[in-house]
Amino acid sequence: MTAPSHIVLSDREEPMLLAWPTQGNAGGFIQFQKAADWRAFVESLGIDTRIPEIVRAKFARAQTLYLLGWVDFGVVKAGELASLVALELALMDRYGGRLSKNRRSFAGLLKYMVDADGLTDAQIPMVMRCGGTALGQLTGDTHPTLAERRNSLAHGDPFDGLPTGGLLELVRDLINFAYRNYIVEGATLGLQPATAGRR
Repeated sequence: MTAPSHIVLSDREEPMLLAWPTQGNAGGFIQFQKAADWRAFVESLGIDTRIPEIVRAKFARAQTLYLLGWVDFGVVKAGELASLVALELALMDRYGGRLSKNRRSFAGLLKYMVDADGLTDAQIPMVMRCGGTALGQLTGDTHPTLAERRNSLAHGDPFDGLPTGGLLELVRDLINFAYRNYIVEGATLGLQPATAGRR
């Protein structure tokens, strides 16, 4: 993602403190003093540039909303919804044809990642870096699940409550996992990652 150039962020008097998993600490916090640091952090969470453009565009929208959270922290919640919409699109693209129509819900697609595509915590970079587990949010063993979070954001007020620590990073990791074979196949065919301007 290349942040839209027309979005200008100014440094603020108070730093931004955000619940976010850190090295070895799934319940950590990170702090940003400068707008440039926040921009660099949000940009670092982009999905693989070889993933289809429609998914990249939806995920980039989520990143843009997170970026605007520097100005109004509540906008991060809208970014969470946008990230989960991008994830649902990615899972429908990768797994939708493998599930019967009545099992093709967001919850069903998330569970399919674990039960049929073999996703483990060891394949989620954020979990490996920070510890903890994420699988229960996909299988339904932990509440709220990602599907429940999406439904709550979509049908309630998306600006209520505090942001969910690490959600954008987790969604990034799940989308990259879902497309891992696609990326390898593209590389063997000589497909190059998109340029920075098309991320």
